Amino acid sequence: MDQLANAQRAALLTGRTLLGLYFIVPGLMKIPGWSGMVDYMTLHGVPLVPVLLAVTIVIQVGGGACLVIGYRTRVVAFLLAGLTLLISLFMHDFWNVYEGTDQAHETQNFIKNMGIMAGLLYVAGIAVPPRPAEA
Repeated sequence: MDQLANAQRAALLTGRTLLGLYFIVPGLMKIPGWSGMVDYMTLHGVPLVPVLLAVTIVIQVGGGACLVIGYRTRVVAFLLAGLTLLISLFMHDFWNVYEGTDQAHETQNFIKNMGIMAGLLYVAGIAVPPRPAEA
C-alpha cells in the first residue's frame, strides 16, 4: 500500500510541476517579449492590454510557482484554469481570421489549452484540503 501511495504522490508532484512550468516559462518570456505580446493582444482586440498583460505575467509566474510547490493548489489551479479559458477565447480564437495568423495553429493552441484546462480542473478536484490541526 505504501508503494502505491508513494507512486501517487510522485505522479501528482510531477504533474503539478509540469503544469506549473507550462505557466512559469511563458510568463517569464512575456517580459522580454513585451512589445510583441502587446501587438499580438492588440491584434486580437484585447482591451487594456498593458494592464492585462502585467496581470497575466504575475498570475502565470506566481500561480505556476504555487503549483510546483503545492501552495494553495486547489485555488491556484482554478485561477489558472480561468486564465487559460480567457486566453483561449481571446488569443486563440480560431473562428476569427486575422491577417498574418495561421488559423490551423490557433485551432491547435485552443484545443491544447482545453486539455491544459482539463488537467488544472482535475488537479483542483483532487487537491487534498489541509487537515484541521490536531488538538
